[in-house]
Amino acid sequence: MKALAGLLAAGTISVVGSRMTFLAVPWLVLVTTGSPTKMGVAAAAEMLPYVLAGPLGAPLVDRLGARRVSIAADLASVAVMAAVAFGQAGGFGLLVVLLVLAGVLRGLGDCAKRVLLPVTIRACGVEMTRATSLYDGLNRLASLLAAGLGGVLIAWLGARQAVLLDAATFAVCAALLWTLLPGDERAGAGAADGAGPDAGRAPGTGGRRPADHDETGAVEVREPYWQALRGGFAYLRGDRLMIGIVVLLFVTNLVDQANAVVFIPLWVNEVLGSPVALGWVHASFSLGAVLGNVVFTTLAPRAPRYAVFTIGFLIAGAPRMVVMALAGDLAPVLAAVFAAGLAIAAVNPILSAVSFERVPAALQARVVSLTGAVAYAGIPLGGLLGGWWVQAFDLTTTLLVFAAAYLGATLLPVFFRTTWRQLDHRPTAAPTTVPAQGAEPIPVNLG
Repeated sequence: MKALAGLLAAGTISVVGSRMTFLAVPWLVLVTTGSPTKMGVAAAAEMLPYVLAGPLGAPLVDRLGARRVSIAADLASVAVMAAVAFGQAGGFGLLVVLLVLAGVLRGLGDCAKRVLLPVTIRACGVEMTRATSLYDGLNRLASLLAAGLGGVLIAWLGARQAVLLDAATFAVCAALLWTLLPGDERAGAGAADGAGPDAGRAPGTGGRRPADHDETGAVEVREPYWQALRGGFAYLRGDRLMIGIVVLLFVTNLVDQANAVVFIPLWVNEVLGSPVALGWVHASFSLGAVLGNVVFTTLAPRAPRYAVFTIGFLIAGAPRMVVMALAGDLAPVLAAVFAAGLAIAAVNPILSAVSFERVPAALQARVVSLTGAVAYAGIPLGGLLGGWWVQAFDLTTTLLVFAAAYLGATLLPVFFRTTWRQLDHRPTAAPTTVPAQGAEPIPVNLG
C-alpha cells in the first residue's frame, strides 16, 4: 500500500502544480507582453507537445521503464519550469521553446505514471475500479483546490513565483516515486505483470528483434521504435470497445471544451453580466464531481459498470447545455452542472479500469497514450468550432446543436449495446497476450 499511496500523492501534487501553471503562465505572458494572442500561442506551445508526447514516447517508456522515465521527466521539468519563470527575459520566442519542452516532459511523465498505476494497484491487491475512482477523485479535488489556490498565489506572490512553485512540485513528485515505489523494471508494465519477452511484440515480426542485457545480465529482447509504435495501432484497430471509447471521448471533449471556454463565459456575460458567476458554475460542477466520486469509490467493486457509465454520461452531458440554453437565471444552471458533476464522477474511473484490464500489460503505454491523444485532439477543436458557431448563429442555437452532438455521442453505448456491455467484464488478472493483428482482443479470465 505504501507504493500506491506514494503514486497517488505524486499524481495529486502534480495536478496541483499543473493547474497553477495553467493559470500562471497565461497571466505571466499577459502582464509581460500585453498580448492576448501571445497568451493563446503560449497555451498551444505546451498543450500540443503534451498530447503528442504520450503516444510517440510510449515505446521509450516501455523500453526504459515507467518509473525511471517518470522520475527523469519530473527532474528535468524542475529545471525547465524554473527557466519558464524567467523565460520572458530572453524574449517571447525563448519562452515558447521552453513551454514546448515543458509539454514534452509533462506528456512523457504522465504517460509513465499511467503505466505505473495499474501495476501498482495490482501489486497492492486493491480492486481496480475502486483504485481508479480514488485516483480520479484525488485529481478532481486537487483541481478544485488548485484553481482557487492558484489565483490566490498569483495575486499574492506573482505569476513568476507561482511557476517556480510548480517547478518545486515536480521535485517532490520525483522524490516520492524514488522513495516509495519499488525499483524500475524494463518493458514498462510488462515485466511487472509477468509478461514474457514477446508479450509486447507487434504481430508479424517473426520474433526477430535485437537483444540486449539488463542490469542483472539477463537477455532482454527489444523492439525497434517504429515497430513498437505500430504495435499500439495494431492492437487498437482490433478492439471495438476501445475504438468506441475513443470516438465518444473525442466528441465529448470537443463539446466540453467549447462549453467551458466559449459558451459558459458568453452565457454569464449575456444573461448575468457578472464574471463572479463563472466561478460559481465551475465550482458547482467540481463540487458535484468530488462528492460523486466519494460515493462511487465506496460502491465501485459492486457497481454495474455499463449501467453506471451509460446513465452517468447521459445525465452529465447534454442536459446542462439545454438548461443553459433555456434558463435565464443562475440557480437552475448551478443545479444542472452540480448534477452533471455527480453523474460524471464514475465515468473516468470506469474508463481507466477497463483500459488497464483489457490492454495487455506490455502494450499499455502505447495503447493508453494513443487513445488519450486521439481523445484530447477534440479539445483544441472545441474552442474553435464553438466560437465559429456562436458567431455564425447565436448562443441559444449553438448550445442546442452542441447538446445534440453530445447526446449522440453518449448514446453510442445504447446503440451498440453488445460491444459496450464488455465494460462489465472484470478479469481476475491483467491480460499479457497480444492478439493477432485485426483480431478481437483476447480476454483473460473474464467473468
